[in-house]
Amino acid sequence: MRGWCLERGTESQNSWVFCSWVGYCSNPPSPGLSIPFLPAPHPKRLQTHVSIYCHRQASHLQSMLPLACQVPLPSHPGALLSPPFFLGQVPISSATIPLFMNNKDVAAEAVTGSGKTLAFVIPILEILLRREEKLKKMQVGAIVITPTRELAVQIDEVLSHFTKHFPQFSQILLIGGRNPIQDIEKFKEHGGNIIIATPGRLENMFRRKADGLDLASCVKSLDVLVLDEADRLLDMGFEASLNTILDFLPKQRRTGLFSATQTQEVENLVRAGLRNPVRISVKEKGVAASNTQKTPTRLENYYMICKADEKFNQLVHFLRQHKQEKHLVFFSTCAGVEYYGKALESLVKNVKIMCIHGKMKHKRNRIFTEFRKLPSGILVCTDVMARGIDIPEVNWVLQYDPPSSASAFVHRCGRTARIGHLGSALVFLLPMEESYVNFLSINQKCPMQEMKPLKNVVDVLPKLKSLAVADRAVFEKGMKAFVSCVKAYAKHECNLIFRIKDLDFASFARGFALLRMPKMPELKGKYFSDFVPVSIDTDSIPFKDKNREKQRQKLLEQQRKERQENEGKRKFIRNKAWSKQKAKKEKKKKMTTKRKREEGSDIEDEEMAELLNDTRLLKRLKKGKISEEEFEKRLMNSERQVKAVVDSKTED
Repeated sequence: MRGWCLERGTESQNSWVFCSWVGYCSNPPSPGLSIPFLPAPHPKRLQTHVSIYCHRQASHLQSMLPLACQVPLPSHPGALLSPPFFLGQVPISSATIPLFMNNKDVAAEAVTGSGKTLAFVIPILEILLRREEKLKKMQVGAIVITPTRELAVQIDEVLSHFTKHFPQFSQILLIGGRNPIQDIEKFKEHGGNIIIATPGRLENMFRRKADGLDLASCVKSLDVLVLDEADRLLDMGFEASLNTILDFLPKQRRTGLFSATQTQEVENLVRAGLRNPVRISVKEKGVAASNTQKTPTRLENYYMICKADEKFNQLVHFLRQHKQEKHLVFFSTCAGVEYYGKALESLVKNVKIMCIHGKMKHKRNRIFTEFRKLPSGILVCTDVMARGIDIPEVNWVLQYDPPSSASAFVHRCGRTARIGHLGSALVFLLPMEESYVNFLSINQKCPMQEMKPLKNVVDVLPKLKSLAVADRAVFEKGMKAFVSCVKAYAKHECNLIFRIKDLDFASFARGFALLRMPKMPELKGKYFSDFVPVSIDTDSIPFKDKNREKQRQKLLEQQRKERQENEGKRKFIRNKAWSKQKAKKEKKKKMTTKRKREEGSDIEDEEMAELLNDTRLLKRLKKGKISEEEFEKRLMNSERQVKAVVDSKTED
């Protein structure tokens, strides 16, 4: 079995796709599918082990979205699930839609590019169409939550191809980078029966009652909640936002979790947020299914072993050889994207090069939309583009920096070879990182083959150095990129392979074409004989932008004047805030008391009582329960009482 569609030669055979799930169902998942049921082990509780073999000819496996545009949609419930529509077009849809329609919560896992979006878009529309009481303008029937703006925009586009045939439904996109007041006005004017949102903005909308939007009341009619890329939602730190959102939503609803990888956090979310869920895992039949491979079989995965100071030369040479193709180039940090994106613009000519990362606010949507329309080009990006993003006809995914986690590797590769198309991925590794290949094959069931370093490669690093000498902006970007990449390397999930102690910093710095080594804790006290800094004073490098250079010179002049004024003067150390001093003293007293107790100190009971009394007074002062004058007065009284007790003991 060779995956989802015909792979080699001119064989005129059909392809099979395997889909399996285990769950508890009181009824067959779908009356329209021929599904063999195994005997239930318990008569009172039917445990269903379902196996679906979706038999499709290779010519039938095509992108879902163009099909949505070609075929007119019906206007009555149930017809969306009838031929010639989508049920059975891809296995994840075939498996998930019947369960969603039969009021089951689902947790679905399928390889990247398998069409998970349609698996929840169609049930959402069907469930809303079947409602006995039609939705009003301000009532929310479905919410789809995604981790990134780009994925939200993409889902919104897919959904709009359907909702244009159902004018009774309104949809709204709630994402960051926009004015929230405009979103509120749009919701009040057009409504939002279906909301596609990122967690941060949706949580913000729930807190906008003062601005005239009571979203908590609007969601009381909610029927469906979908968490797309559920593991990434938790990984990106949205757990608090999700908990807040879930508190506003009604418990009687259908919930779906969709992802290419299921983590322990997702398992916890399944147990907490889904009622009697059915777990769906879609795999390709044959060898791939037995190994639970998490990347599409039509993806050719390569790795290249090269030194740190050769990586960028190899990347530039590769891109120059594939100018007519479409590429995604992944870096580990935003600063890396900024620096190498600028460098590639100068070194790879006659190719459209664009950059996108998480710190971009208003430009991200425009860049993403523009790149999707390009027939060829290079998108330099971080992992913000690694999840769920569907960019048409990506030929190569190039991973200049390995991702921080093994699951992110799978998601990056999944930006190509989507819905049965061919695609290739290449990751650059240092010689000390070669064991990462075996780790991926075991941990993620991701088979890879080696690509030898390209020959006759031109050394472009001197040119990159000359760019840094000519423009301070390039020089500073290079320094920031180096520092951020070293820090990211130190935090790598697989630190047994990616060991910061074994990293050749000199070679690493040469790969960034640095003019000098930056000052950072990781390099403190180290000498690098293999790295030769440039002979020029880097402080004298000007900005190419005249306005920026003018501001820099003004700042330098101001600093010179301050140094001259402060020469010979005693260095002034600013006192800490009074409250901080008090807190520090209080903490010190507590620690002393604790230590002396543990050591079995001979401290007198009266002294201990005084100490505890002083501590209590400090606490009350800190909380504002007593004034400073009252604090001093009580402190003096306490001392007098202790002194009187000591004197009386002395007389005895």
